[in-house]
Amino acid sequence: MVPLSFAGEEWLLTEGRALYWPRERALLVADLHLEKGSFFARHGQMVPPYDSRETLERVALAIRETGARRVITLGDNFHDSEGSARLEPHAAGMLSALTKAVDWVWITGNHDPDMDARCGGTLAEELEIGGTILRHRAQRGETRPELSGHYHPRLQLTVHRRHIRRPCAVVSANEDVGGRPSGRMILPAFGAYTGGMNAADPAILEALQPAESIDAVVPAKGRLARFNLWSRAA
Repeated sequence: MVPLSFAGEEWLLTEGRALYWPRERALLVADLHLEKGSFFARHGQMVPPYDSRETLERVALAIRETGARRVITLGDNFHDSEGSARLEPHAAGMLSALTKAVDWVWITGNHDPDMDARCGGTLAEELEIGGTILRHRAQRGETRPELSGHYHPRLQLTVHRRHIRRPCAVVSANEDVGGRPSGRMILPAFGAYTGGMNAADPAILEALQPAESIDAVVPAKGRLARFNLWSRAA
């Protein structure tokens, strides 16, 4: 895990694409897309059906690594609103154990707007905790601190003719609001079967406006690597 300063607080970004909020003892993950494999299978595209197991194992590892007492998901928890009904028994047992072990909150997204509560935990369209807004999709024009997902950002670089693509968080720096440092962050997709969008894509940069600057951040060898994507001064 590497420390990350955001909205006047210290956070920890894990190598496994999760964000830990020490003050709240909360683990935040975005875009699990559970049961994406079974969704594809129903539509004739046969892929290994164990994506939910792999994703939930990674959630369990992140909980152990951080000591989190709370898990908050940032939407698109299942690949579709019927995904929870398709969980095979092993994955269903894993999820049940996790939602009983910690305080679990599902924020719903565009892939699972009608998700039910059969998997445990509680449901919410968005949350506000300590002045920070937690939602699935960043809202253009938001000036309060905000955490979201939806875009599956990936950093794309070319180093010595080698193309590198890595999941990353995208963080905007904003002017202080009411004397408190502000900013907004889009988390990388956490699920096993999630692709990615170039972190510098105009859709991501537009979603985080207004901003003074926008950076991609990734853990690298125990340190936080930061790459500027956009700056108002540029």
